[in-house]
Amino acid sequence: MCAKWRRKRSEKSILRKIISMIVLFLMVGIIGLTFGYYNLTQLLKPAAGAEKPVEKRLTIPKGASSQQIGKIMANQGLIQSSLAFRIYVKAKGLEDKLQAGEYVFNTGLSTQEIARRIARGETLDLSFTIPEGYTLKQIADKLEKSGIIDRAKFMNLAANEDFDYDFVKKLPKGPVRLEGYLFPDTYRINTKTNEKQIIEMMLSRFEREITPEFREKIAKQGLTLNQAVILASIVEREAKKDDERPKVAAVFLNRMKKGWKLESCATVQYALGTNKTRLLTKDLQTKSPYNTYLKKGLPIGPISSPGKSSLLAVANPAKDDYMFFVVYEDGNHIFSRTLKEHNRAKAVYLSKLKNSQ
Repeated sequence: MCAKWRRKRSEKSILRKIISMIVLFLMVGIIGLTFGYYNLTQLLKPAAGAEKPVEKRLTIPKGASSQQIGKIMANQGLIQSSLAFRIYVKAKGLEDKLQAGEYVFNTGLSTQEIARRIARGETLDLSFTIPEGYTLKQIADKLEKSGIIDRAKFMNLAANEDFDYDFVKKLPKGPVRLEGYLFPDTYRINTKTNEKQIIEMMLSRFEREITPEFREKIAKQGLTLNQAVILASIVEREAKKDDERPKVAAVFLNRMKKGWKLESCATVQYALGTNKTRLLTKDLQTKSPYNTYLKKGLPIGPISSPGKSSLLAVANPAKDDYMFFVVYEDGNHIFSRTLKEHNRAKAVYLSKLKNSQ
């Protein structure tokens, strides 16, 4: 009986010790977790601390792991701890959402905020500028060279994609469908902007220019919107100075009203696919629906992207009866009413050109 009692007492003593050890371990664990959580919270705070925040540019390579990204940011002084960054993104399920690209952060941001922005892909804004008079191919070449688009995809979308604009719906699908309708301007995008979105932006910008007032004015000139864009694209390539564009537009409109050929060198250059400084007689005989030396009236489509000045010139042509012009090397035009005046102006131009050589 006594032995049995002593055994039970011993078992209770062991059990109490085990319970005490478990409680002790739990207390140590809780203290450790509390201390660890406190340290982690401190390490996630902005790297700048009490100092003035500094802006820094961050490049995250494609395929970089959270460990690599954390090290890059820690080395640049954007975060206090790469380990704290990794723990946070793993705990929040952001590890597989971190996106490559160019970012701008300042040292006043917490690690949590930086991680969330990278996961959302809030990359540094980029910009590109399309000059007036660029062709569709030139636009695609420039964007591809800048690493912004896949050229083949861009050209395919421009030729075949459905865009919800009334002026696009009236254009036949094909390689040069959007020629003249991608408005030349400076655009801001980010690394996530795709080819279709870029085209949408440029079409939307064009739509802003063709106001009801603009449409009313070109209608008074006897032009449809597409005809106005075609003519504006020619004016864009022919005129170098904004103040002369209305006169250039007037010359072409006057010739159209009389049933004359436009005889625009710019349309021949488009037909040739090159911008030759001087066209030869054989160039003017190039068979193409764009060659206005052979074809009466407007070519079958625009030859460039006209800017605002050229569009306005077509809507508001000069009230002159000029029928010809000669453009000098400095961009100035000499306008003439008769062929005799025009030939005299050409002779003066050729003489100056010969003397300058």
